[in-house]
Amino acid sequence: MIDKLIKSIELKQNPTVVGLDPTYEIIPSFIKNEMLETYGKTPKAVAEMFLKFNKEIIDETFELVPAVKPQVAMYEKYGLEGIRAYIETCEYAKEKGLLVIGDIKRGDIASTAAAYASHIEGTHIEGEFFDLWNEDAVTINPYMGYDGIEPFLNACKNMNKGIFVLVKTSNPSSSEIQDLTVDGTPIYKISASLVNKWGESSIGNCGYSNVGAVVGATHKAIGTELRAYMPNTFFLVPGYGAQGGTGKDLVNYFDKNGGGAIINSSRGIIGAYQKDLSNEKDFAKASRQAVIEMRDDLQKGGN
Repeated sequence: MIDKLIKSIELKQNPTVVGLDPTYEIIPSFIKNEMLETYGKTPKAVAEMFLKFNKEIIDETFELVPAVKPQVAMYEKYGLEGIRAYIETCEYAKEKGLLVIGDIKRGDIASTAAAYASHIEGTHIEGEFFDLWNEDAVTINPYMGYDGIEPFLNACKNMNKGIFVLVKTSNPSSSEIQDLTVDGTPIYKISASLVNKWGESSIGNCGYSNVGAVVGATHKAIGTELRAYMPNTFFLVPGYGAQGGTGKDLVNYFDKNGGGAIINSSRGIIGAYQKDLSNEKDFAKASRQAVIEMRDDLQKGGN
């Protein structure tokens, strides 16, 4: 998976991943009105809003970016119809040649973790195989330790898929746990050490492992520290744009060749049209322009 992702980043000269995290509030009014009129005030109406919104953004950006990252909670909020919209969004992105990083942040033990790992390993029923989620990689929470990670590692190996383990997240309160120290070592660095260990056996031709790390853009010094500490770990970096991260902040998240990381922006891209609501029907074009501006910012390192 990681070799494929890196090749796509190099081909498009853009380490941007579009976070497809729609909310009801971010959907343009003309799409809302159309779906409410057709399906009523129902979860199906919202699911159809999300699908139309996502597909138009994908259509405008798929030639520019290597991947999308839908956040499953935004869809689960609307039950079965929302989950359908999530799955169909993943399917559509794959049809357009994009990699899909499912932002599911699962973390549990034993048989429960194995069931969650079906997101990337697929499901077998009486000898028949189903890849129901169409994800190339997922995000996972390491809080349960190796018990909660092992099924995902097996899936990475068996299916050439990937995982991104939460190491240092972008939210302000991450410090309440992740910055606590054990014998002088912060928990985020202990997590990083485990990720290094878990990824040793899945390093691809590019020199990076299918076991990646989530490292927030809002912690520049820590990101720099972790880049040096995790030379074979690919970073998924949230926190660009709406949360304050910039290209200048992220220079040291990349390796010496300018690789090793993919940078996520959600609201900054999918909500770009809200800067000028008089043109909301051009929301997807606004997203395309936001991707171009982000690409250029990352390429020049904020200079």
